[in-house]
Amino acid sequence: MGVILAAGKGTRMRPFSEHWPKPVLPVLGKPLMAYQLEMMAAMGIRKVVVVIGHLGHEVVRALGDGSRWGVSIQYVEQEEMLGIAHAVSRLESHVDRPFFLFLGDIFFVTENLRHMLDRFRAGNLGGVLACKREPNLEAIKRNFVVHTDGAGVVHRVVEKPRFPRTDLKGCGIYLFDQSFFDAVRRTPRTAMRNEYEITDSIQIFLDDGYKVEAAEVVKADMNVSYPADLLDLNLLLLQQSGNADWLAPDVKLGKGSALARSVAMAGAEVGDGCVLTECLLFPGAKVPAGRVRRRSIFTADAEIRCAPDDA
Repeated sequence: MGVILAAGKGTRMRPFSEHWPKPVLPVLGKPLMAYQLEMMAAMGIRKVVVVIGHLGHEVVRALGDGSRWGVSIQYVEQEEMLGIAHAVSRLESHVDRPFFLFLGDIFFVTENLRHMLDRFRAGNLGGVLACKREPNLEAIKRNFVVHTDGAGVVHRVVEKPRFPRTDLKGCGIYLFDQSFFDAVRRTPRTAMRNEYEITDSIQIFLDDGYKVEAAEVVKADMNVSYPADLLDLNLLLLQQSGNADWLAPDVKLGKGSALARSVAMAGAEVGDGCVLTECLLFPGAKVPAGRVRRRSIFTADAEIRCAPDDA
């Protein structure tokens, strides 16, 4: 079965986070989390539990029962935002088999994700961590590193290392046996953030003697933390699609308006004489006539400049 965590507030995404939880922000016309649901469905997963919190009703409204994505969704609420391990602890009574766990605010590009499941079954493992070799030192410092032996068996994980000793980065996809909940239950709050960190739970799990392996199945991961990240993700997928623009069928373009390398979603309206380059238009966005912009995001009631310039 699958689990996706979608409860965080995403305060760095303001003003979007006041109306949209990060996991359902639009990416080429679909909620960000829909890509994860499709990945799970492709592996044969049919039951998915989604942990909601901040603006949880918007997650439910965006994803519904999951049938559009080939899965059946059950929603569980995290009443307090106390970290990833705390969110996982809300799941114990709803999980009756090994489970994939995804962080819902990350866009993943994976290679042979099913390999995690094959290794899990063949090795009689307690867990498998999806990883990638990360050349960017700052990206490593913002995430966690995975220390392994020569056979890929994990012996230590380190959250946000200041001086990382490996370039093997954990990427927010995990596969665990139900016994992982024993470690989650005994995870203490951190001194720095006063939250329950999943890396602490994993280390407790390892110290208990459970065998966990690292699988280098992630080719790219983009954490949507700031508005510019959302714009960049949409532009990246647009580029990969080979299309000059991505416009929903009902987008209205005013007289003399022009879009270049831009994404406009359902119900967006562009006024007369607009010139938009590398812009993102949310569903229902309205761009005033004569607006000339590069790297801006438009919603129904706001504009967010992601690269202020003279345009």
